[in-house]
Amino acid sequence: MSIDLVGVDHRLRTYESILGLLPDADNPTPLVRLHHTGFEHARIYAKLEWYNPFGAVKDRVAANLVADAEDRGEDLQNLVEPTSGNTGIGLAMVANARGYGFSATLSRAIPLEKRTALRLFGTDLIELDDALCPMPGQPEGAMAKAEELAARPGWRELNQYANPANPEAHYRTTGPEIWRQTEGRVTHFVAALGTCGTITGTGRFLKEQNPKVQVIGVHPTDGHDIPGVRSRRALALTEFFTPDAYDAILEVTDDDAYGLCRTLHQRESIVAGPSCGLALAGALRAVPDEPGVIAVVVFPDNAYKYLSSFRRHLPDLFPPEQPAAPANPFASHLEAAFALAKQGPDVIDVAEAKRLLDAGVTLVDVRNADEVARVQIPQAVKLPLPELSAGRTTGLPADRSTPVVTVCAAGTRSLYALLLLKAQGYADVKSVDGGMGAWVSAGLPTG
Repeated sequence: MSIDLVGVDHRLRTYESILGLLPDADNPTPLVRLHHTGFEHARIYAKLEWYNPFGAVKDRVAANLVADAEDRGEDLQNLVEPTSGNTGIGLAMVANARGYGFSATLSRAIPLEKRTALRLFGTDLIELDDALCPMPGQPEGAMAKAEELAARPGWRELNQYANPANPEAHYRTTGPEIWRQTEGRVTHFVAALGTCGTITGTGRFLKEQNPKVQVIGVHPTDGHDIPGVRSRRALALTEFFTPDAYDAILEVTDDDAYGLCRTLHQRESIVAGPSCGLALAGALRAVPDEPGVIAVVVFPDNAYKYLSSFRRHLPDLFPPEQPAAPANPFASHLEAAFALAKQGPDVIDVAEAKRLLDAGVTLVDVRNADEVARVQIPQAVKLPLPELSAGRTTGLPADRSTPVVTVCAAGTRSLYALLLLKAQGYADVKSVDGGMGAWVSAGLPTG
């Protein structure tokens, strides 16, 4: 392999490159026993693949795809790959470490968390209408788009869906890790079915060590909402799906998968993603509860990239958001003051306003300039409400005991103006009910 791990000492956990964290038999991802399976005799272990350097089982595949292409001397200036997220994330980070460009084609249905992560990692992201896990034969889909981009000079698609380096990654690493971690006593191996690289590569290695090891595949139902896995119908078009090499294939619903995720979090303290729940649900149905049984279930990645998916399937975890507290908790009292003022003695009709205007009372028009330009009362002082609210009293009597009448278009802004003027010391302020609309309807003079 071009990704050279020779001389790495995992005992010290000190590395010259992040790629030194890639797993193998000497540096395996953890196996953790599950204690709330309902089994009395069989031991079920979760293989926690988010301990890969970039957070998912597909880091193994990404690294091996790149290493295989490098070993064959391929030009890898710019990589492009259709993905449901995790292989894309792994390839993005391996590409960053190796100095390659990377683009990914994927479905808009992929959780926002994954798409955001890909952008954060420097991916040129092409989002399309496609299945959660890209499928061949879709002319508008992620696979076809990746093939189109890969035809450009200097571009290369590594193609996890048909490249033997995918299952080979698991044959070379995942299988040997499990065999060594269980001291050769593993009896059952369980994996969710997506590209099928994990189950095919790992299963082949384990059966070569002991043909009695049971290899069990788990897939979702049609129309599922679990990224990275494929229904039985979609698996029929999957290159590495080799059902004759598996001892059992089971179907699991979204409800069972997401429900087991909740159990894993709350009873096992394991932060499992949806495909972990899928695989475990199949294991609990297929693995016999017998002495000597040791089952290893691949947990592909953790929960954090799927919070939007959990919101859909475990809505009780996401109570309705409470409205934000108002910036002014006493604002309701101001509205109450406005409502009371509207019914109070300081609101007058247009006839009384005309009488006061003829008697020499100052009339203040608080409308905007464009409204005043269309129709106005010539004697009025023009002082828009925002200016009045800012504390300006230009054109008003200096003597704040002098009577003032406010007018607007319909009587709302003028009432706010009344309150603002009184707050600034004007003791005798009236507001014209109905505003300029009522004034014009009454046939009163305008300019």
